[in-house]
Amino acid sequence: MAWVWFHRFGSPPHFYRLATRLTPWFAWPAALLCLAGLIGGLVLAPPDYQQGDGFRIIYVHAPAAWLSLMVYVVMATSAAVGLIWRMTVAYAVSASCAVIGASFTALALATGMLWGRPMWGTYWEWDPRLTSELLLLFLYLGYLGLRNSIDDVGRADRASAVLAIVGVVNVPIIHYSVIWWNSLHQAPSVMKFGRPTMPAAMLVPLLLMLAGFTAYFVALLLIRARGELLRRERNAHWTAEAAGATATG
Repeated sequence: MAWVWFHRFGSPPHFYRLATRLTPWFAWPAALLCLAGLIGGLVLAPPDYQQGDGFRIIYVHAPAAWLSLMVYVVMATSAAVGLIWRMTVAYAVSASCAVIGASFTALALATGMLWGRPMWGTYWEWDPRLTSELLLLFLYLGYLGLRNSIDDVGRADRASAVLAIVGVVNVPIIHYSVIWWNSLHQAPSVMKFGRPTMPAAMLVPLLLMLAGFTAYFVALLLIRARGELLRRERNAHWTAEAAGATATG
């Protein structure tokens, strides 16, 4: 049963229809969760006893950093599925992740630099966490550059999939860098064993933002994957039916 479901999920028309139905179910909660998280974090949460109001950038920085890693794992996993089972949908999902992941990574780096200037006295330090996060951005850009440099879609899928899979080794390095090496970056306060060290008034808005960013990623991925499938399957009969249904709706 699971195997049948897996192959149905890999069917481009089935995935397209499913993605169309699911997109609003992630887009609207994403907007509501982010709105609640921003109000809670920027207005209701008290200032940090050390960082003052400067800590509030965490409500954008931390979710962006979390998504930069999560999206890469999704991209690499989809790439591996595409390589093993030759699934068009898997390759489309992987290709759709790259721009989204690069955007979240750039946002994480930019907000981290803005936070670092008042806290460290500089926008940039070759800190293990910052350096490995920068490498993640280069991996995303390398994936995009490799895909765009190969005209044949099949070859581009396979070559970029290998790069994505190899690059996934950087994900645990980023996550554990503040533990493995002496780092200026603060240690984990939420994603750790045991109870979080943040008070509830600060933690709840952060969790809302994490959930909101994650839902936003799923909605954006579904939209981009639909477009990628239409581009790849533009000569298939089902794409004409999907376009007609969209126009009618």
